[in-house]
Amino acid sequence: MSEAPAAPAIVVHDVEKAYEDGRIRALNGMSMTVGEGEWVAIVGPSGCGKSTLLHLVAALDHPDAGHIHVHGNDLDRVADAALYRRRAMGLVFQLHNLLPSLTAVENVEVPMFGTGRPRAERRRRALDLLELVGLGGRAANRPAELSGGERQRVAIARALANDPPVLLADEPTGSLDSDAGRRILDLTADIRIHRGLTIVMVTHDPSVAACADRTVHMLDGRNVSASARAALDVAAHA
Repeated sequence: MSEAPAAPAIVVHDVEKAYEDGRIRALNGMSMTVGEGEWVAIVGPSGCGKSTLLHLVAALDHPDAGHIHVHGNDLDRVADAALYRRRAMGLVFQLHNLLPSLTAVENVEVPMFGTGRPRAERRRRALDLLELVGLGGRAANRPAELSGGERQRVAIARALANDPPVLLADEPTGSLDSDAGRRILDLTADIRIHRGLTIVMVTHDPSVAACADRTVHMLDGRNVSASARAALDVAAHA
């Protein structure tokens, strides 16, 4: 008897989100499924709802309609969004958002505050993660003393601090040159293999999307199928 397929890591079903009293519709019936351990790239024109989708999956905001499940948990029923993110999500953004007054190792420790880890354990884990991203020798440096690529690697180490099963990344290479961006992608791929991460990455760059297992194309707040995209292309050139 064959084994039953594993439950998906992320399910987004018919999600809607609007701002400014409904005048701006960011998501309009968005649906997608992301498998456990899958790397999915979200692409589409500016304003199509890519970042809004990521924020909703991270419980940084709430949908107006529809449902989002992460590892079977209905986000509508999450009582403590901060605790959920601490346990279930690693977040990486285009701008690293490191605290400028803290060293690299101290920045990586930040997500571990409030988890019950002793101070020595937090420091040891942060140092191990900096080694993982190739910055073991830069632990005492502050963000201003690091290159853009190095700052983004610190941000990735920070995102992994609590060993999350899901990594959400919003244009993580968008502010980097091509060489630094490639190193970030190579690092992400390596970490994914060794840690079994599920990755959802928003990007406008086709070369970045090509690194993923699959690409979800968004337009006007929804997931646009290949056939629908073809029809839109035909209409646009008619």
